[in-house]
Amino acid sequence: MILNSLKNLWLSSGFVGMTWQQLVMMIISFVLIYLAIKKEFEPLLLLPIAFGMLLTNLPLAGIMEPPTKEHVGGLLWYLYQGVEADIYPPLIFLGVGAMTDFGPLLANPSSVIMGAGAQFGVFFTFICAILMGFTPQQASSIGIIGGADGPTAIYLSSKLAPELLGPIAVAAYSYMALVPLIQPPIMRALTTKEERTVRMGQLRQVKKVEKIIFPIAVTVVVVLLLPSVASLIGMLMLGNLFKECGVVERLSDTAQNALINIVTIFLGVTVGATANAEIFLKPQTIMIIVLGMIAFAISTSAGVIIGKIMYKVTKGKVNPLIGAAGVSAVPMAARVAQVVGQEEDPGNFLLMNAMGPNVAGVIGTAVAAGVLLSLFGV
Repeated sequence: MILNSLKNLWLSSGFVGMTWQQLVMMIISFVLIYLAIKKEFEPLLLLPIAFGMLLTNLPLAGIMEPPTKEHVGGLLWYLYQGVEADIYPPLIFLGVGAMTDFGPLLANPSSVIMGAGAQFGVFFTFICAILMGFTPQQASSIGIIGGADGPTAIYLSSKLAPELLGPIAVAAYSYMALVPLIQPPIMRALTTKEERTVRMGQLRQVKKVEKIIFPIAVTVVVVLLLPSVASLIGMLMLGNLFKECGVVERLSDTAQNALINIVTIFLGVTVGATANAEIFLKPQTIMIIVLGMIAFAISTSAGVIIGKIMYKVTKGKVNPLIGAAGVSAVPMAARVAQVVGQEEDPGNFLLMNAMGPNVAGVIGTAVAAGVLLSLFGV
């Protein structure tokens, strides 16, 4: 009797139902957990994504199962509706806006050029993906990885190519986490020692009224031009208005801390849970990972090349390294520009100058997503 019960318990366990594909995905999740904890690669997002990936690949757990007449559905399936309904990415942008200082961009408006130039990788990779047989909707979702903006990648993929959301989200956040490893070799290869040692000096002091008008003006212009990204741009700029107006400190604090932390947990775990073995372990996923790397590398390169052009035009007043910060990984990409610059000249402080292209990249990636959504949305 006891032996039969033990046998039935074993046969009903996940150990018996485990496939080699699920085992591989579990190992991948362990690697990502290691990178998040030990190497601190974007841990706030990589850790919940990795754990969500682990949960969804544990056999028989059913944590992402949709509800049926016999089953109420898994916990993460319900939380995932925030992704499908495009709720989480805009809320993340609300928090990002509340934490972002657009002052460096306003102090040096030419930074917009580098932020726009870094979007070249998005459209270059879009063309590459089309040539490799992906649909325009799938190619758009893959290309946006080049912007190094996880919430925007999720937002666009959930609308255009939900079947690729897992691989695209993992690729986007992995490359965001690997910015300190991927960007420096590209930056050094495309610049000379003389260019890397350029000191840019202090930015002008931006008036409070400028910082208040900016998010309102950007919202009006961008949303009128691209209504499809109203929720992303609107929440980003609302968060920034909370920060800059000075009269809603409680709302600003909530957006910067409690709200964005809660949404980050829900977003990370549920996006990771989409990476189940049946979807993830396909040749198509490898192609997405490779194309995502190409997109990110091209975006970094384009930003640096724009920076080099500005270096020539200004007769040596712009350090091309800050062009690499035109991708949307705030503030990590700006910090990388600072680190690479200080390798050549320890007394060179590029961080604030690099923040201009960096925050321009956030807006630029959202605009690029809006263009693709307007062209290929159904």
